[in-house]
Amino acid sequence: MSRPRRRLLLDECVDRRLAIYLDPHEVSTVAKVGWSGVTNGQLLCRAEQDFEILITVDRNLSFQQSVIDFKLAIIVLHAISNRLDALLPLVPKLLKAITSAKPGQVIQVF
Repeated sequence: MSRPRRRLLLDECVDRRLAIYLDPHEVSTVAKVGWSGVTNGQLLCRAEQDFEILITVDRNLSFQQSVIDFKLAIIVLHAISNRLDALLPLVPKLLKAITSAKPGQVIQVF
């Protein structure tokens, strides 16, 4: 049984190479879509138009914004750094979170 394919956006603070570990999902990055430097509020407004989930390591984002008002989920990765080698151990839990994430929800992945 195949997992449903979701549209994911990696925040600019997340190592873009993480995308290759998120198969079968459609992954883009903030830089790739031309939104580098956009404030969190504007980023969420733009992202909800084209993506289902925003993946970030910014632990403050969910406190700064009223996430429940947006039509996308946010997954916050908790690692010792935002480097790929620190994020890779979280991939199995991240993939599980991607499958269950619902709009307006914030999921913390440790």
